[in-house]
Amino acid sequence: MAAPGILDKERIIAGPGFNRWLVPPAALAIHLCIGMAYGFSVFWLPLSKALGIKEAIKCGPDIGFWGQLFTTSCDWQISTLGWMYTLFFVLLGSSAATWGGWLEHAGPRKAGVVSALCWCGGMMISALGVYTHQFWMMILGSGVIGGIGLGLGYISPVSTLIKWFPDRRGMATGMAIMGFGGGAMIGSPLAADLMKYFATPTDVGVMQTFVVMALIYFVFMVAGAFGYRVPVTGWKPEGWTPPQADVANAMITQRHVHVSKVWGIPQFWLIWMVLCMNVSAGIGVIGMASPMLQEVFGGSLIGVAKKFGELDKAQLGAIATVAAGFTALLSLFNIGGRFFWASLSDKLGRKLTYVVFFVLGGVLYFSVPGSAAAGSIVLFVAAFCIILSMYGGGFATVPAYLADIFGTQMVGAIHGRLLTAWATAGVLGPVVVNYMREYQLGLGIPREQVYNQTMYILVGMLVVGLVCNLMVRPLADKWFMTDAELAAEKRLAHEKAAAAVVVRGDGAGEDAVSPVVVALAWAAVGFPLAWGVYRTLLSVAKFFA
Repeated sequence: MAAPGILDKERIIAGPGFNRWLVPPAALAIHLCIGMAYGFSVFWLPLSKALGIKEAIKCGPDIGFWGQLFTTSCDWQISTLGWMYTLFFVLLGSSAATWGGWLEHAGPRKAGVVSALCWCGGMMISALGVYTHQFWMMILGSGVIGGIGLGLGYISPVSTLIKWFPDRRGMATGMAIMGFGGGAMIGSPLAADLMKYFATPTDVGVMQTFVVMALIYFVFMVAGAFGYRVPVTGWKPEGWTPPQADVANAMITQRHVHVSKVWGIPQFWLIWMVLCMNVSAGIGVIGMASPMLQEVFGGSLIGVAKKFGELDKAQLGAIATVAAGFTALLSLFNIGGRFFWASLSDKLGRKLTYVVFFVLGGVLYFSVPGSAAAGSIVLFVAAFCIILSMYGGGFATVPAYLADIFGTQMVGAIHGRLLTAWATAGVLGPVVVNYMREYQLGLGIPREQVYNQTMYILVGMLVVGLVCNLMVRPLADKWFMTDAELAAEKRLAHEKAAAAVVVRGDGAGEDAVSPVVVALAWAAVGFPLAWGVYRTLLSVAKFFA
């Protein structure tokens, strides 16, 4: 039998003395890079003037969406560029669902390297698309190939982290998924600085920015992928005993479900609806947060007693700056909520945590029209900050919820299938919010009131999510793998009872790690994250100013 290759799962089984706290920074290194998907809108305005530089060269009426894919004579519209954003999340969900099972067998290192090749290679193809002014290359590069990289990178650490932290499942996945939320916080200001540096009188600087960011991301993502280790079968933290199957822990199984069965399990679809409703409500608001604040409060944001439609150009610019600070504040709560709520779910239990999301979220959405009518900016902003923290918390808590219900053996693959709920919500949420706004404006309703009806619709979505969550029960025995099926699955997943049986071929003995190495690994992801938070706080300061 041939020795396992450097990317194979057999090569990453941890030896005695390995420090499990090295795995979260490896996951963060990947998630902080692919999280830039949230920040891609920073490129839309420069790309919409890629040919005209100062002013966009508008396409004629004969050049529609399909024409813009191939035209070299006019600039792309921002609405056309926005399709890349939609593709990111549709491909993220579908690729995670398609290749989740492969990931469980191949291991997180191989999946992480493939993710790096797709995400960074996609950005390189996009750079070529900018250079040749071919939008189809950007759709193929970042939208399709990059979207596949997103899906694989997103789920690559889930199963591994849950196995390393059986005592703190929520906290472990919360740390990694916090990184996905933080990716844009680092990537957006970095992209803005690079575009400013590379811009010339004849070039907007996007192409060079794509190349530089792709190279930086590739180094970080490959380093993260090579930092992954998987525990030996049956490993558990020193001094920790698994919860006994009693009434209090009835929602946490010690058995395992095969990913091929989940499409037919009612509990899977209930949790699918739980995630879809939570995300639809939150994602719809994220996209409209800035215009919502401006239209609802108008001149009062800058101390002027005028409605939005009565403001002059300078005043509109001033309130747009305030609204940008509001958006930055929401992003901080989105990220912080991922770690806070997922960690809290270890204490409360996953089901009760989602009850809090839906009940508290419903009350807050319901309160928004009232605080808007009263002119209370503080209550309005506070409500959305808490709502966005629970939006992020929903993402971070769901992998642990799945591990509790379906077991840990194939939780990465099951999570991949569940992410189709995110892909659905990425279309549903913005459509509801945007079209309701247009419909209300068409009826002649004042701008400051056009979001009221939308808030009540979002409350309805959360009620649906609450009902689905309350219906989740422990699985019947028929859904779990038999001992023989589990043994077969473990063979496919290259699991070993002890690291000593692994043929490493690299002279590796024990995996004992110096605390200095752990500290350096955390610093490598901590410093960029701290810089991103600092840049975001500078924007937030404009809101409070």
